[in-house]
Amino acid sequence: MKKGLIFFMFTLLILSLTACVQEEDEIPQFLDVQLTITPEHAEKGQKVLFEAKVTYGEEEVTDADEVAFEIWRANDENHEKVEVQHNANGVYSLERTFDTDGTYYVYAHVTARSMHNMPKKEFVVGTASEKEEDSSSSMMDEEEDHSGH
Repeated sequence: MKKGLIFFMFTLLILSLTACVQEEDEIPQFLDVQLTITPEHAEKGQKVLFEAKVTYGEEEVTDADEVAFEIWRANDENHEKVEVQHNANGVYSLERTFDTDGTYYVYAHVTARSMHNMPKKEFVVGTASEKEEDSSSSMMDEEEDHSGH
């Protein structure tokens, strides 16, 4: 009887260790966001399409917790942040027109699968204006201070 109980406990131990090893061998995935702007050089009044293709490993993310585009003209303190919904195939999009010439920036803020990714791109409307020095580090600090993630 003791031998049977010891064998049973040993078998349970081996099975649980095997399950742990299998979980550790899984390849970790990451949240990828491919941000595109069409066209990257628009004329005033022309529609500009912002698209964020969101994937987690090979999976298209159709149920992100948050997807928003933050758009502003270079060196302007006023930023517009617009939340968007999923369209199809992991793509979230927004169309906008601009009435003022200049160099602009956009962040795609994406939260999904307990991760946050925020790629940034530059685009021009009409005649380019002076670019920002390096807004990415100050924006990242501000995002960390206000994100709560």
